[in-house]
Amino acid sequence: MTAGTLELRLRHLGFPTQRGRAAAIRHLVLQAPAPVVARMLGYNADTTARLAEEAGGTWLHYAPGDHSR
Repeated sequence: MTAGTLELRLRHLGFPTQRGRAAAIRHLVLQAPAPVVARMLGYNADTTARLAEEAGGTWLHYAPGDHSR
């Protein structure tokens, strides 16, 4: 079963899949920076940044990359 098939079945049963997905991402961006979540899930970084702002995330000044130098 693929994610697309599961989504279609859930929608057919009357479950609002889009709201649940956005809520799950909002929860994730409170725990990790939006660019990291975007890269992990294959989402657009602007989308996760917007969801992070809506959720009240505190990772606003996160600078991705290697900081070990």
